[in-house]
Amino acid sequence: MPAKPKTQYACEQCGALAAKWVGQCGDCGAWNSLRESVTATDARGFDYGDKTPSRAQRLSELEPERIRRYSLAINEFDRVLGGGLVEGSVVLIGGDPGIGKSTLLLQCLGAMSGRIKALYVTGEESSQQVGLRAQRLGLGDADMGVLCETAVARIIEVALAQKPRVLVIDSIQTISAELPSAPGSVAQVRECAAQLARFAKHTGCALFLVGHVTKEGTLAGPRVLEHMVDTVLYFEGEPGGRYRVIRAVKNRFGPVNELGIFAMLEDGLKPVNNPSAIFLSRHEQAVAGSVVMASREGSRALLLEAQALVVENHGGGARRVTIGQDTNRVAMLLGVLQRHGGLALYDHDVFINLVGGVRVVEPASDLAVIMAMVSSFRDRPFAADTVVFGEVGLAGEVRPVPNGEERVREATKHGFKRVILPKANAPRRALAKGVDIAPVSRLAEALEYV
Repeated sequence: MPAKPKTQYACEQCGALAAKWVGQCGDCGAWNSLRESVTATDARGFDYGDKTPSRAQRLSELEPERIRRYSLAINEFDRVLGGGLVEGSVVLIGGDPGIGKSTLLLQCLGAMSGRIKALYVTGEESSQQVGLRAQRLGLGDADMGVLCETAVARIIEVALAQKPRVLVIDSIQTISAELPSAPGSVAQVRECAAQLARFAKHTGCALFLVGHVTKEGTLAGPRVLEHMVDTVLYFEGEPGGRYRVIRAVKNRFGPVNELGIFAMLEDGLKPVNNPSAIFLSRHEQAVAGSVVMASREGSRALLLEAQALVVENHGGGARRVTIGQDTNRVAMLLGVLQRHGGLALYDHDVFINLVGGVRVVEPASDLAVIMAMVSSFRDRPFAADTVVFGEVGLAGEVRPVPNGEERVREATKHGFKRVILPKANAPRRALAKGVDIAPVSRLAEALEYV
């Protein structure tokens, strides 16, 4: 006789369970985050052929296995994953609707056609819609399986029969288990992801899970979903823009915060091999408020253009609007500029934008953002052949950042003639002839170049 269904409450933020509803989660402290869920009444098990009894092993007895990776034949995607798709790994990829998640994954399966057996499971579209997209991408004759199904038990049955090496679930919010709740609920998402992850680990099949995002840009569903997978990728990009960025925020098999950059064309997403070139406007003549900075995302350096617009505010309540930068950090930099640069902008609106829709979270952009704001306020163009990077502290000091020489090499490769950088990052030897290295240790020294 099946067990009686049990009602419990799960936190949407951290996944913690509670026997009754309360206003605040006892684990993470989030308010009004508990949602009612029902436990499975008849958990269905699958025989994966592993009859080895469980036993504890000593750490010295363990022999690290060599990780087997599959190349996706798309170099930017391989870079984000840490060199390729690991056998038996679970990858969760999320992004805004229409940004290209399904397109990219379909292209990956098409690129692996003939080498690796793949199965594409869709719960949002019909097989005809998938076929139309494949025709548009030039993948009409690709050797892959397509399954339109929303029941997780049926999906696992088909996968066990066909034995694919790569499985794509598009999307996890549309898949349902044997639970008396609607698809997409906390209980459904958690249970379906757990069953699919168990299948991937037992069979060695690499699994892609497509996830929806909330209006805040985070993955929808319980936060525990991100802890259950090996890799979490975010698909970013401006609505209507041409370029897309994939950012790894969790990766058990590679570097975190790695970037993959793609261009959206008529025939799908194409990797961008020289991303620094697309993020630079290359104005015909120098303009005020534009500064090129050397950033580092993942394992490579990027040249980005930071633009600032500082205008006098006549209505009261000066605004601080940022795109690609943290608003609180920009507010902090304005305070440092007032205290140590002698420039107060409390009665001016400040707008900051990073060209290309990329988002920078490292503090190495501090010095470039400050110099862009000063350039706009003074209406004095910054030298177009100069690159800036460095962290600015609250005491007005310019602090060093990691991988300084790599940033300098990226600047010289693109023909820049001067680099303003922290004094501690000054290279010990000349990286290229004709390049002027300008080390600074205080904010006041850097502002002399504006």
